[in-house]
Amino acid sequence: MHAALGTGLGLLLPDAARAQGADAANARPQDGDRLVYADGDRKGAVIKLDDLKVGGPPVTAMPQDAATGTVRDGSRLNQILLVRLDPSRLQVDTQARAVQGVVAYSAVCTHAGCDGFAWTADKQTYKCPCHDSEFDPADAAKIIGGPATRRLPALPLKSAEGQLLVAGTFTSRVGVISN
Repeated sequence: MHAALGTGLGLLLPDAARAQGADAANARPQDGDRLVYADGDRKGAVIKLDDLKVGGPPVTAMPQDAATGTVRDGSRLNQILLVRLDPSRLQVDTQARAVQGVVAYSAVCTHAGCDGFAWTADKQTYKCPCHDSEFDPADAAKIIGGPATRRLPALPLKSAEGQLLVAGTFTSRVGVISN
């Protein structure tokens, strides 16, 4: 009886809470997480505002639990695209989630779940390598080309002591949504 009750109550918990308890590396970004480099020579290093130059190039990041130091890299759905744009280009809803022109979006395409976006510097847009969906990070990742029908989920940011921090959850479900 107790096992059934516990299982039933566990099903009522939000996914993030269950994942956090089970494995912090798989949990989605949490308010207060630091952002660290996901790859390259600086993998695991904390990303600072000064690391990102206006106009790109973008950086792929992962959230890191500030209390435990655990990088939430157990799921590719936690990959985050960061880019710094001229703040005057940002639409109002995008400005509300940005820090000094730095915006954050899921690095997993909403069309077929691909990652590894290319940066089109002259247009300052993200382009999916699989089917060429193109997104405008200055306008809440609005779709400006390709087969995607849903914007990239945004991740609100804040900063402290020059570091980029997560300020909330993704604005919508990350990845592909099946019918």
